[in-house]
Amino acid sequence: MEPKDSKTHFGYQVVDTAEKQKKVKHVFDKVASKYDLMNDVMSLGVHHFWKWFTIYSSAIRPNQKILDLAGGSGDLSQLILKKYYPHIEVVLADINANMLAQGRYRLLNSGFCQNLEFVLANAESLPFHDRYFDMTFMAFGLRNVTNQQNALNELYRITKPGGKICILEFSKPNNSLLKTIYDWYSFHVIPKLGKWFADDSASYEYLVESIRMHPDQETLKQMILKAGFDNCQVVNLTGGIVALHIAHRY
Repeated sequence: MEPKDSKTHFGYQVVDTAEKQKKVKHVFDKVASKYDLMNDVMSLGVHHFWKWFTIYSSAIRPNQKILDLAGGSGDLSQLILKKYYPHIEVVLADINANMLAQGRYRLLNSGFCQNLEFVLANAESLPFHDRYFDMTFMAFGLRNVTNQQNALNELYRITKPGGKICILEFSKPNNSLLKTIYDWYSFHVIPKLGKWFADDSASYEYLVESIRMHPDQETLKQMILKAGFDNCQVVNLTGGIVALHIAHRY
């Protein structure tokens, strides 16, 4: 349990730890209806490749039990189900009811009704039994969690021996020129895109700031190992703008 007077970051703001979850909820309540559109606009469509690569690299097998945590509008769940349906069990979980509703609408209207469950869940206190899932995916959700180490500890708890986690998240570019271009685009263009396409620049300013406050590749790897996982592999995508961490529980 966090001390009552503990602090954390909400983007660049320092806030009470107890307030961050409410502030993040407010952001995603506002962006839920435009979330998929803005992902396409902000990444110029590249996020589809990042997610496809994550699924391709995961080596899913039929009849496994999969958790798509902080799965929001269901991009990863849809990719998994398209390939393995109905010979797979998928749980789409998110802390935000509006985002989860977007995912439920998308998946059910795509015809995926078997072996599919929707769960409103906090990544720091997951409502699942120990050693329950063969594999957990978490795409672009970890940086919004208040205590990321707690969430990683929970992922270890619910992962079966022989299972794995795949965490796809924004990270740190490994080229100085790319970093300069990326920073300019993030701070000068993305908020404007948020204003034009979603009538909301403030939420996208937070999203840009939250990326800068997220641990870099090596720091996140060490946090994953601290949670108990083994053999954590890191794959940089788009020059390290995004990184995929894959770790096993033996």
